[in-house]
Amino acid sequence: MAAHMLVQLPLLAVCGWWLAQAVPQRVSRVLAPWNLSGITGLLLASITGLFWMLPLALDAAIASPWFELAKFLSVPLLVGAALALSWPRAGFVVRGLVLAETIAMAFRIGWLYLAAETALCANYLLGEQQVVGKLLLAAGAVILMGLAWKLVLGHVHVPDR
Repeated sequence: MAAHMLVQLPLLAVCGWWLAQAVPQRVSRVLAPWNLSGITGLLLASITGLFWMLPLALDAAIASPWFELAKFLSVPLLVGAALALSWPRAGFVVRGLVLAETIAMAFRIGWLYLAAETALCANYLLGEQQVVGKLLLAAGAVILMGLAWKLVLGHVHVPDR
C-alpha cells in the first residue's frame, strides 16, 4: 500500500509534470483562458489526487485493469501536467492555499488510516494501512516544516567563494 500511494502515484505525477514541459506554447496559449491564475488546473489536480488517495479507488485499481489504466492516464495528465501548467500561473496566495491543503490532506488521510480499526482497503492489511497513515503524517510534517523554513528564512543566498 505504501508503494502504491507514496511511490507509484507521486512518480506518475512527476511523469506528467515532465510531459507538460513538452507541451507546445500554442497549446498553453489555448488553455490559458480556461486556467486563469492556475486555479482551474490546481483544482483539477487536487480533486484527482484526492480521488486516488481514497481506499475504494486503490482497491479498484488493483481489482480492475480498466481502473488501473484510468490511474495511469489520469494521474500524469490530470495531476502532474495540470500542476506543471498551473503552478507558474498561480499567485502567492493561491500557492499558499494549495500547499496548506496538501498538508491538511496528508494529515487527514494519515489520521483516517491510523484511526480506522479495520482495514479500509480490501486488498491491503490493517498493518500496511497503519504504516501508510504514519508515513502520510510524516510527509505532512516534513512539508509543513519545509514551508515554515521557507517562510521564516526566505531565500537563502550562499555567497560565491
